[in-house]
Amino acid sequence: MNLTEETGADVSTASPSYRPMTSADIPTAHAMSLAVSWPHRPEDWQFGLDTGTGFVAELNGTVIGTALCWKHGPQRASLGLVIVSDAYQGRGIGRTLMQMLLAEAEDRVTFLHATPAGQPLYEKLGFSVCGLLNQHQGRVTETLSVALPDGLHLRDAQAGDVEVLSNLATRATGLERHAMLAALFQVGAGVVLERDGAIIGFSVFRRFGRGYVIGPVVATPSADDLHAKALIGHWLAGRENEYIRVDVPDGSSVDDWLAQQGLPCVDSVVKMVRNAPADAHRGAPDPDLRWYGLITQAMF
Repeated sequence: MNLTEETGADVSTASPSYRPMTSADIPTAHAMSLAVSWPHRPEDWQFGLDTGTGFVAELNGTVIGTALCWKHGPQRASLGLVIVSDAYQGRGIGRTLMQMLLAEAEDRVTFLHATPAGQPLYEKLGFSVCGLLNQHQGRVTETLSVALPDGLHLRDAQAGDVEVLSNLATRATGLERHAMLAALFQVGAGVVLERDGAIIGFSVFRRFGRGYVIGPVVATPSADDLHAKALIGHWLAGRENEYIRVDVPDGSSVDDWLAQQGLPCVDSVVKMVRNAPADAHRGAPDPDLRWYGLITQAMF
């Protein structure tokens, strides 16, 4: 849908205004994300806004740009869902929205995932590449079983696990995860991996986009990434022909394994950081835990 033609705005001379995003903006934001082939549902936008802070660019009463940020404690933040309607590209709207997000994030170490089109702008705003993310999605084909060794087993996550899981996620990602995990368990289901009664990993499964998303996925390192595969495979089993997405940080054997089950890598984007050296944020923050799947590319 061409939002400019629908509103009749004067593209050549009109100047937008900027304000905080509200739930009333979600129908238009959803239409904008569909226009750029992003699969987000209105519910996905609402969850993002409920857990973060958003801003919009508005012209003649119609939203023409969006941007959101999430504060992960006092030291970290992430940015995403930055969209400017095609008819208004090249007018500095995206830069202004980004500057509003950066002001909101203050001096936090701030992350984002960048498409090739967006990367030059983010570099001008002080971001540097510090990693790579592989986006896997598709309809599940025949699933591969994962056999756990003696002493390890999976079980459903319980309300009383949230504190432990939040601590594991915080260590694995370097982002404070307590509030985000509590919110996720209001909309999704979790499974934990235990060794002799101690939790050593977990994953979350919820509705998102065209179907479902698995993430976050956090686990202790293991041969052939067996722990992570068990936590992901739990949700794939019995879901043949379901549409599922997993966003996987680069550097594990999970990528090829997912592709074998109908979830190929359809895109790769760079991870970028601001207010810190890129080299300080390459690799895992904690050598005893690994991050195998994201909540989303924006919320990390």
